[in-house]
Amino acid sequence: MMRGGIISTVNLTEAQGRLMLNGLPEAFAWEAVTTPFREIAEYSVGHARRAGALISKTRPFGLSLGDRACLALAMELDAPVYTADRVWSRLDLGIPIRVIR
Repeated sequence: MMRGGIISTVNLTEAQGRLMLNGLPEAFAWEAVTTPFREIAEYSVGHARRAGALISKTRPFGLSLGDRACLALAMELDAPVYTADRVWSRLDLGIPIRVIR
């Protein structure tokens, strides 16, 4: 399990919702998605602007708003982004993209 990363509130919402759709009670889902991270980043106006601007570069790969929110945060922090979605490795956004499986 990755410890010490940062997650956007948008991605936190998405992850908790998926766990709840798979049957986890709200409190357990929340605990499961917040525990691995050292920080939760509020989704700011700056993130929204950057994520919106990514639409033309990410649309051909089918990325969602949540995906773009994640990328926008990584770009702001000049940090690597970790994903299980292999198509992200084809993006050229000036940040390291690490595919974890």
